[in-house]
Amino acid sequence: MNIWVCDSGQKVEIFIPFLGKCRPPLWRCCQTCTLRSWDDFYREDLGSLGFRNAIRVTEEDTRYRGWLVRRVCGLIAVWGWKIPADVPKDLAARICRSKRVRDVTSSWSLVPRGDNESHQGWKEKVLEILAEIQSPLSFLTLRLCNWLLLKLLSRLFLNVQLHRGQLEMVLRASRMSDTPLVFLSTQKSQLDGLLLTFLLLSQGLGAPRVAGGAQLAGPRLRALLRRLGGIFLPSGMKRSQRDQDKALSGAVVAAYVEEVLRSHQPLLIFLEEPLAARHLSAPARQWLAMVHGAVRDGSVPDVLLVPVGIAYDVVPGGFPGEDAVSARWPLSLWAACRALCRNLGCARVDFGQPFSLQEFAARTLAQPSRTEESLEELLLPTILGTCSRQPGGSSAPIPSGGTEREKEEMLVTRLGLHSLHDSVACSAVMAVGITAALLLHKHQEGVFFSWLMADFAWLLEEILLHQRDVGFSGQLRVLVQHSLILLKARVTLYHLSPVGDALVVPEGSVEALRELGYHSAAILPVFGSEAVGACAIHASLTEMLPFVGAPAGAASVVLSQGELQQKILELLRLLPTTLLGLQPCQPLELQSQDILDKLLLCGLLEPEEPESSKRWVCDLAPSHFGRRRLGGTMDFSDSDSEDRAPKRCFKLSEPQGSPGFFRFLCQLLRPTLSTYVRAVAFLERPSWPQPEDAYVEALLEFLAEGDGFVHPTRSLALSSLQTFKELGVLEELPSSKGSLLHLSELFLSAASREKLAAFIQRFTD
Repeated sequence: MNIWVCDSGQKVEIFIPFLGKCRPPLWRCCQTCTLRSWDDFYREDLGSLGFRNAIRVTEEDTRYRGWLVRRVCGLIAVWGWKIPADVPKDLAARICRSKRVRDVTSSWSLVPRGDNESHQGWKEKVLEILAEIQSPLSFLTLRLCNWLLLKLLSRLFLNVQLHRGQLEMVLRASRMSDTPLVFLSTQKSQLDGLLLTFLLLSQGLGAPRVAGGAQLAGPRLRALLRRLGGIFLPSGMKRSQRDQDKALSGAVVAAYVEEVLRSHQPLLIFLEEPLAARHLSAPARQWLAMVHGAVRDGSVPDVLLVPVGIAYDVVPGGFPGEDAVSARWPLSLWAACRALCRNLGCARVDFGQPFSLQEFAARTLAQPSRTEESLEELLLPTILGTCSRQPGGSSAPIPSGGTEREKEEMLVTRLGLHSLHDSVACSAVMAVGITAALLLHKHQEGVFFSWLMADFAWLLEEILLHQRDVGFSGQLRVLVQHSLILLKARVTLYHLSPVGDALVVPEGSVEALRELGYHSAAILPVFGSEAVGACAIHASLTEMLPFVGAPAGAASVVLSQGELQQKILELLRLLPTTLLGLQPCQPLELQSQDILDKLLLCGLLEPEEPESSKRWVCDLAPSHFGRRRLGGTMDFSDSDSEDRAPKRCFKLSEPQGSPGFFRFLCQLLRPTLSTYVRAVAFLERPSWPQPEDAYVEALLEFLAEGDGFVHPTRSLALSSLQTFKELGVLEELPSSKGSLLHLSELFLSAASREKLAAFIQRFTD
């Protein structure tokens, strides 16, 4: 990309003519886990079909023409949408006759088997549970609410963009295959369910059944949502219920999911919660388990899974730290009124390539079983300094000696994490996210508007080179101005008349830094690999700078491949792959080699021979690790030649055209690593043991008291909790009220906690 920056005193006008023409290709399914689905419903020419604004309904969208039609075209278009038939009319009888329900009810021993009173009793119980799960669709209510939703979306957003090629790919899958579609989506707000229902229905994909948790909304709102296609987990599946009630509730909802799939109604499952982004939710695991159970038991031959990504300039419901009530209940009347008074910018919905659930399960279970050491065995000795062992192995394998139930749970977890990765990867990056990331991670002290435009163009090019799409196009000046308008509450502009430029200064308040971090969170999955590599380089330099004597000596340090891979693997083990946007099915050793290759490709590292010059060499890795062959390469040479082979070394360099790229990548992971450090400090506060929910809420309050750069998101709190469990820092104790957390005996001492904090701290500033 060529960038022209004129001298000061002249206005800068920069155009990006290739936007909209040379976009990245459509997101494809994983070639490792779904090889047969790789070429299904995909064509190269689909990527050039362009975009459409889904909320712009004109006279052309109706069968009629005229002056009156142009004024009521939205109502006419909504009334003309085709709504496929609902579930069968004898749904209740089908569920009562299903094998799952009969197996549960036949085991009841309250009254003698075969008694009419017993049969009528459990049938009434089944009907009661079914009424709690769903209601028959009301076509009139559905059309009326979609017309009102069209008006609401037109007020909330400038546009809601859909890629025509992605839409054609999904439509082709629904027409050509006799297989039901299940949409697996990210979730940014509670409005997403209504938005995706509107989009799928308006584009001819049918009225989806939207799966929700047991406590999504109040009774009145749930009753309305059930008439619009919402389905909810029954309250009988709570932990506090009797085993008998939970078994019957689970059998009824599983039988209902089978009937939905048999009737070829699209099913929409949200993989995450709005306040816990990039973290697979418990309701999502339950819904995925039931979908997989339907395929496993032969109720349906197969299911096509479609990843869905949603991106907003400004998320409906506001910034979570701004108003806790509106963030938790964005569907309330108060939140809707607040949203109407605020410009939310643009929205974008993306569809990934459909892939076969049957193929994913078969290839996952067919992989060779292998035992994997726990994170406590791999990483804890390195943290405490008791052993120099190098962590290795792959991510989330199928246990070799596990039972069928354990394998089923592991398969559902891998399916959920894989689908969550695909949904995040196919999501577009919005202009506000790019601007917020630059202001937060590169220009906290302020920047000239012309420089901000140049950096915006640079970061935009990097995003496109990473095969990630953006949710905008057009003139660069207009895009940056649009972003600053949406961020005006946290940014101040000073017009400098003599030089014909403007100074953009972000606020230094805690709320401003947290809000900028919230908007820029979409950048981390794009550069997750490079960010891990940059933090590993930072850790190596931190260890060597006392010997070098000055920060300027970092350019003279030569880093060995073994040392870098050791630190990359340590950081990959420490952080969940969902936060980094990495492929969950790839072994960590391959990912570490891939990260090194990306650092060389982007220009942050240059190959260097240590023998050619007298430089400082950072090589702290064990000799056996330095000789390991990573990346699956084959070596047919004699083993003695490995000792004579020179070690591969690198030196830090500045990429051309990307000033400050190394620090920018390190800053991307700073909120995550700082949250982990603060979570270690929090361990000495609570009284042990305590419930997990209470621990998370108390941790969020503790994080809110700290540095403003640490945005206390629920996702980061849950991620630190997961890591501490796997490390053995926190242990779970069973109790009558559920599992309780308590601090392990090893980390009762302050010295162990200090070592853990120091281990994490070395990867960040």
